[in-house]
Amino acid sequence: MFHIDAPRVGSLPAGAGNRITDVPGVTVGHATLATGDVQTGVTVIRPHPGDEFLNKVPAAVAVINGFGKSVGLPQVQELGVLETSIALTNTFSVGEIATAQIRQLVGRHPHIGRGWPTCNPLVFECNDGYLNDIQAFSVSANDYLEAYRSAASAFEQGSVGAGRGMSCFSMKGGIGSASRLITGGNQDYTMGALVLANFGRLSNLTVAGRPLGRLIDKENRLAGNTVMSHEPEKGSIIMVLATDAPLEARQLQRLAKRAGAGLARTGSVYGHGSGDFALAFTTAYQIPAEAHTPAPRIALVHESMLDPLFEAAAEATEQAIVNALWSATTVSGRAGHRRLAIPEILPEWRELFERTIL
Repeated sequence: MFHIDAPRVGSLPAGAGNRITDVPGVTVGHATLATGDVQTGVTVIRPHPGDEFLNKVPAAVAVINGFGKSVGLPQVQELGVLETSIALTNTFSVGEIATAQIRQLVGRHPHIGRGWPTCNPLVFECNDGYLNDIQAFSVSANDYLEAYRSAASAFEQGSVGAGRGMSCFSMKGGIGSASRLITGGNQDYTMGALVLANFGRLSNLTVAGRPLGRLIDKENRLAGNTVMSHEPEKGSIIMVLATDAPLEARQLQRLAKRAGAGLARTGSVYGHGSGDFALAFTTAYQIPAEAHTPAPRIALVHESMLDPLFEAAAEATEQAIVNALWSATTVSGRAGHRRLAIPEILPEWRELFERTIL
């Protein structure tokens, strides 16, 4: 189900589904709006099936280039936990989705903001205004709830949810996901990645070390696309890493930074106008919201043993970006703008890869 035929990057084994939900307990859901000039949506990542506010998971954020308007990052940086789902949407819908997250939690726990502390919504964004009429403010609280309720281990990638209107390397981008397994040592772990890919200059696109962007640009295969590779890099990417390795928040921040290595391998230079954010969380244990509930005692991964996790984070992120490109479908939207999907532009990619010697 939802099989993606895309180039394979790296050398580490993938999980059974090759997606972030290979990490036990993690689920993903979408709500997609695709009518005329409205090409957008929302994607929700749930870290576990329980109550995110009562049972928080350790998390950390890495800001690679801070040209962005996300909500909730300072508290994650300060306290090192998630207390809502992770939501992805377009730039102008951040406020609507943040309010929906707050209303959802207040509905469950009326003491929030009164006898209890307030809650911290967490919404990441990218600007899909090339394909989507972002000024229509089309994404609603009901769309967030639809994505949240539909979250499952099997989910679609590409031009869906928050990825519906996104562009990547002057082609169609969107949602991509991958996983890698860390084996050997005392215990095996899973690393999952999900990206909202909306970045990059065509001429820089590199896939598994091959300069595909230059080939596409040279042969003018994007005829009819308005934005070409001579423009400066702008746009954004959101990278979410999940793992079942027992890490604390400081270690998770180190892990989140390694998503940038996977991003760089695809040809990004983190341009001035590119908002590049990474969040990492672990499902290995939960931190109770209420002080009278005992906190877990966890044996953390030793600092000297983090390198395999770093490698898996970089590789899973790189693969997730590739999967976003190859699972996307061509989309036409606002003002007749169009983004072509790379399998349509380069149908002979497999033959090309086989004859290219690195």
